[in-house]
Amino acid sequence: MATIAELKAALKETLDSRGVLGQLKARIRAEVFNALDDQSESKPPLTHENLLVNELIREYLEFNKYRYTASVLTAESGQPEVPLDRQFILNELNVTEDASARSVPLLYGMLAHFLQEKGERGNRILLRGPYLPATRENALRKPTEKKRDDD
Repeated sequence: MATIAELKAALKETLDSRGVLGQLKARIRAEVFNALDDQSESKPPLTHENLLVNELIREYLEFNKYRYTASVLTAESGQPEVPLDRQFILNELNVTEDASARSVPLLYGMLAHFLQEKGERGNRILLRGPYLPATRENALRKPTEKKRDDD
């Protein structure tokens, strides 16, 4: 007869080989984070930029089947439960895509674009705010507002 240790090892191996063990661990982590989430702590407002960035990340997570991570992102960020329409995101980012890009997350297409640009031009791309991560001060300001010099 098998020992308890052997049964545990066999169960763990079976769950792991079926891909269930990782999902269970992720689900437990998500539930623990939800239980520990401090509702009294105020979250920064969901700015237009945060909404778009979160959606790009969620699309990437769901494509790679990181569903529990995506659910934690949605819960913690205040992102709407229903994903934004891909065409809406493309319009907001002023981006077009060809048919081959539609089968992968937008982040992959953006990364491919920047990697190709680097190879073709060798120049660095200048990133400017407010598209950099928002500070608490910037989160309260509209994206089109500029910081005054006397602030």
